[in-house]
Amino acid sequence: MALELPALPYAYDALDPYMSAETLEFHHDKHHNAYVETGNKLLEGSGLEGKSLEELVVATYGDKDKAKLFNQVGQHWNHIEFWNMMKPNGGGNIPGELEKKIVEDFGSVDAFKEAFTTAGVGQFGSGWAWLSMNKSGKLVVSGTPNAENPLVHGMTPLLGCDVWEHSYYIDYRNRRPDYIKAFLNDLVNWEYVAERFSKAG
Repeated sequence: MALELPALPYAYDALDPYMSAETLEFHHDKHHNAYVETGNKLLEGSGLEGKSLEELVVATYGDKDKAKLFNQVGQHWNHIEFWNMMKPNGGGNIPGELEKKIVEDFGSVDAFKEAFTTAGVGQFGSGWAWLSMNKSGKLVVSGTPNAENPLVHGMTPLLGCDVWEHSYYIDYRNRRPDYIKAFLNDLVNWEYVAERFSKAG
């Protein structure tokens, strides 16, 4: 299957002031589009053309010969989800069943946010912070480098925050903790995350 760049699910300026139109224009139209274009070139003749995007991510992970393709398809999957994991006037209350599970597994919503922020701030260089469900059904927080995501470790990603510098540098410069705080408190589309949670359970 050919990779396709999806349209953003909101206007470029819809996430202001927490994520600017300039950031979204560069991040979606330039960076994400580059993963799509390069990925399609690398996909040609790979023998993997018939696989779904998730299958491509898992199939190429850890294969030295497919490392370049993994970087593109991994980032493509990550970004499709990232755009949907945010919304205008996001943040706020977490839907009931998901909040209950977060409290059960982390002790409190604040403790989850602290763990998520620590994972994102502590991710050296480029990468992602994630809330996922592991194979035993427990919610866990992790950081992954570059294009890697929890799918390749057999987990179900529920929420991901892009901590590559291009995701926040225009708006926050080097203040990654402030960006992650704004992401959690003002940008997350918890209804979308809860939907992923309900399907994972």
